[in-house]
Amino acid sequence: MIEIGRELIIKASEGDMNSFEEIYRLSSGFVYNIALRIANNAKDAEEITQEVFIKVFKNLKSFSFRASFNTWVYRIAVNAAINFKKRASKEENKRVDYESRLNTELVDKGKDHASESLVKFLLSNLSPEHRACIVLREMEGLSYEEISNVLRININTVRSRLKRARQKLVTLRKEVVRNEL
Repeated sequence: MIEIGRELIIKASEGDMNSFEEIYRLSSGFVYNIALRIANNAKDAEEITQEVFIKVFKNLKSFSFRASFNTWVYRIAVNAAINFKKRASKEENKRVDYESRLNTELVDKGKDHASESLVKFLLSNLSPEHRACIVLREMEGLSYEEISNVLRININTVRSRLKRARQKLVTLRKEVVRNEL
């Protein structure tokens, strides 16, 4: 994500809609990608992105420049995506059977699409907290310290969540391979 200038943030916080639109233009793709990786669904990612920018707009006046704007937006995006997934899982009454879901996603699709579907499937089987850590570390390339700042959790919690998430992914991948044979 491109670093947003202090002047642009101040103008937007004072109600300048052109400045806010510029902030949106510069950072919406980044927010959408985080939301997509955590939510695993384009429609949900769009909804989360809208929710994030509503929160950014409402809270921009309180942004104090103690952290970077990017870190602040990361935190809002990750928390919004996690909360969205928690709400969605509470509303979901039934869970699709593991094997039928895997078969539906992988049958009659090209190798690249199958790999992408497999990644989405594997990520969807992680808790939102573990998924957020994996996405921020492995897909966004953040350091443990940056993840700790974004999620506002202890760095040791980041380490343990990443370890558990990786273990779960390895186990799931082994199941997928076993089921494909």
